[in-house]
Amino acid sequence: MSLFRKKSLATLLETAADSEKGLKRTLGATNLVALGIGAIIGAGLFVRTAAAAAEASGPGVTLSFIVAAIGCAFAGLCYAEFASMIPIAGSAYAYSYVTMGELVAWIIGWALIMEYALGAATVSIAWSEYLNNLLGGSIPYQWCHSPFEALHKVVGSDAIAQIGAFNAEFIKTAKDGALILTEKQFEALPANLSSLVAVTHGIVNAPALIILLALTLLLIKGTQESAMVNAIIVFIKVAIVLLFIALGWQFINPANHTPYLIPEGTTGHEGFFKHGYGGILGGAAIVFFAFIGFDAVSTAAQEAKNPKRDMPIGILGSLVVCTILYILFGHVLTGVANWQEFKTSGKEASVAYAIQTYMHGYGWLATAVTVAILAGFSSVILVMLMGQSRIFYTMSNDGLIPKAFGDLHPKFKTPYKANWILFVFVGLFAAFVPGSVAGDLTSFGTLFAFVLVSAGVWIMRRTDPNIERPFRTPWVPLVPILGVVICAGMIIALDLETLKVAFIWMIIGLVIYFAYSRKTSKLNEPGHRPGEILPKKSDFN
Repeated sequence: MSLFRKKSLATLLETAADSEKGLKRTLGATNLVALGIGAIIGAGLFVRTAAAAAEASGPGVTLSFIVAAIGCAFAGLCYAEFASMIPIAGSAYAYSYVTMGELVAWIIGWALIMEYALGAATVSIAWSEYLNNLLGGSIPYQWCHSPFEALHKVVGSDAIAQIGAFNAEFIKTAKDGALILTEKQFEALPANLSSLVAVTHGIVNAPALIILLALTLLLIKGTQESAMVNAIIVFIKVAIVLLFIALGWQFINPANHTPYLIPEGTTGHEGFFKHGYGGILGGAAIVFFAFIGFDAVSTAAQEAKNPKRDMPIGILGSLVVCTILYILFGHVLTGVANWQEFKTSGKEASVAYAIQTYMHGYGWLATAVTVAILAGFSSVILVMLMGQSRIFYTMSNDGLIPKAFGDLHPKFKTPYKANWILFVFVGLFAAFVPGSVAGDLTSFGTLFAFVLVSAGVWIMRRTDPNIERPFRTPWVPLVPILGVVICAGMIIALDLETLKVAFIWMIIGLVIYFAYSRKTSKLNEPGHRPGEILPKKSDFN
């Protein structure tokens, strides 16, 4: 059995056309654009913007968004060609199965779990953080954080003064008689001072589990219902983003944008991807998480009414709208508050922190933003869970994972068992793993998918040039090559620990493939013709 045996496009389209047994086609172009925006504007904008500024790019996070968007644009054009040509659930997994064979398809399918499942986990963690901020911190730390996180808090002016005498940099973020230290700052304290710090360890992130359960139940109820709820949420959060940009612009302090890039030699920013122009690329790798929404649209291709026309509109339209909003938002956020403050005080709720601290008289906006963000995060989780369940559905139909993942609800026609299994998997991550870890792994899965989809378009143009392509990626092979190069560059820019964990994850996936999936694949069934010639344009007429 060849490791690179392919599934024919004719077989894929035949499966997609069987509306009696498959998913319902209920989504139009507007629904698809809303799904894309719903997935894109969320944790990436409201959380990862501040994280990228604090860790790598400073005010230059706007340039990081541009770099990430350019990589997305090249990949997005390639996704649009595939999604219009192969309108089935499965996204990059299905495209790779047709162009590069089963082993590559499995690898990308396994990587997509990091993109969608861990993406949902990351955003549910952010949802929990913003809920606690809205409630004034009334949820005990241990019940809204993972066991691997700890709060290092110093209370009292005397204690803060003693720590300030040790290192004045540590107390710059002290506020209202309290000081929160980072893990590194706490470890740097001598024993006599560390005893002044109250340490609280997390137990489980309960709010994250609650929102995951609620959205899982909505997805089981139906795709159209989920799309309607998402559209309402998208309208609310885009309106709030525009409001923050418009009102925040007058509070921009030009000094916060000088220098625009983090200078070399800045403490805590050692390494090429932590400062200067390298920091722009490092920041792009962090905020790239913000762009996973547009490819999530492609997982809904089998539920689109007119996929040949609507899929390119949904993918590219949502990408353009959100890129413009991201650049403006990043410029205002880093102008209102200094990027260094996001290392501590503004880490969990950077937007609300900036408003409350510097936009005096607009306290109501901080509350409105927090409410909108909670709703926005909900739509992101919704789309991520939907995308992953559809990939599971397709992989199950191909025999690569157990049949239960492909079972549809007898009434709602949704992959309800996949939704429940996904809830358990994502819930474990959300409850017990820090958001920063899951977020970086999500970026890896996304970038890896983009690399293979970009390469797949070029390969298919050479091997099967006459297939009907309702949307054609321009300037092939230049666009696919640039998509591969830029996205691969951002993978390299991810931190070493993330790459190590991703490598281990991929090894586990290969073990599962050779021990189980390769044997259960439907390509093994009698009568299947591996390497079957793909249909030409005339075959569709």
